[in-house]
Amino acid sequence: MHDVTGAASNAGSLSWRWRIELDNPAGDPQKRSGDDHALAVCAMFDLPLAAVPFAERQALRAARVTSGEPLPTATLCYTWDERQTQGATLDSPFTHRVRYLVLRGSGEPLQQWRQEQRDLKADFLRLFGGEASAVPPLLAIMVSADADNTLDTAWRW
Repeated sequence: MHDVTGAASNAGSLSWRWRIELDNPAGDPQKRSGDDHALAVCAMFDLPLAAVPFAERQALRAARVTSGEPLPTATLCYTWDERQTQGATLDSPFTHRVRYLVLRGSGEPLQQWRQEQRDLKADFLRLFGGEASAVPPLLAIMVSADADNTLDTAWRW
């Protein structure tokens, strides 16, 4: 995770290159048992707690106390998922505070570098616009790959 609080915390554009070698065939981000990603790039935002729906706000407060971490109130993850359609949007099956935008999906060739350029403001408002009319400060950027829910491996040598 890369902390961007301070001078660089205004959301603008984000660009990166990525690729995946192999997909996790058991992955399904719509189910808790399959919420694994071959690759995801996530932007974490500091949406005011007052903008978060009541039940989610209470769950977030409890999670912050339990974990001892200042968990973000809104996380937008760009993902590469072979079972989803490019452009699909999904909520995490664990929390509505994490939402996915599928950039590379079904039929996308693997093992090839792909360049991305995203407008964080537009994407945030697309996924969280029902809760915010303005984009809150950006807290961090995180790159992840996981396979804990499918009991697979995120890396193959």
